[in-house]
Amino acid sequence: MRRFEDKVAIVTGAAQGIGASYAHALAAEGARVVVADLNRAAGETVVKEITGGGGTAEFVEVDVSDPDSTANMAERAAGSFGGIDYLVNNAAIYGDMQLDLLLTVDWDYYKKFMSVNLDGALLCTRAVAPHMTERGGGAIVNQSSTAAWVYSGFYGLAKVGINGLTQQLAHELGGSGIRINAVAPGPTDTEATRTVTPGSIVAQIVDGMPLKRMGSPADLTGTCLFLLSDDAAWITGQIFNVDGGQIIRS
Repeated sequence: MRRFEDKVAIVTGAAQGIGASYAHALAAEGARVVVADLNRAAGETVVKEITGGGGTAEFVEVDVSDPDSTANMAERAAGSFGGIDYLVNNAAIYGDMQLDLLLTVDWDYYKKFMSVNLDGALLCTRAVAPHMTERGGGAIVNQSSTAAWVYSGFYGLAKVGINGLTQQLAHELGGSGIRINAVAPGPTDTEATRTVTPGSIVAQIVDGMPLKRMGSPADLTGTCLFLLSDDAAWITGQIFNVDGGQIIRS
């Protein structure tokens, strides 16, 4: 399928892991993709992989916690490709994050963490919304996590915030024809997860899941692309678990 032919998509945190998988999948279906990340070397590698396979992509360096940087990202995307249709808010501090309690985490680190993992999604949305409105609408996917429903300290708190942000922005953006939803992955086999979560803990989580395996980035791309596509034209403000049944909600 070529559901995104001639469309323009920005994927933040696209230099590796799940974000890179989203970028590749969008390009494979015809989108012109902005690979947005702080890691220039890795991001440019993803761009080369996409263009080498016949797709269209451009790297833009962005700090999602900075209003000027996110505004520049949007301007670069619109300037290079003529507009913006889709945004995937995937950037986050995760693989190298500090592990601590809400009661004891260093306050400056906590504020920096939230500025990226929660506020970054809002800043990127604010930056792209006018461009999407000019195109007659668009679609946004936020990256949540099943950490929003289990104890996960400030990481889980940020994902609770992402869910709430998704629901609130659905009301503010709907009148402009912009839909916004979130994907909440369960334990996913990425380098970041292997770095931050001990294998014994992952094994315990997986053992308690109905589908007893970790997910892969490829397991997530189908839901993300569905939510961006016109197949989801009447869906907004929803959080979709893609987690092997880890969290079952009535």
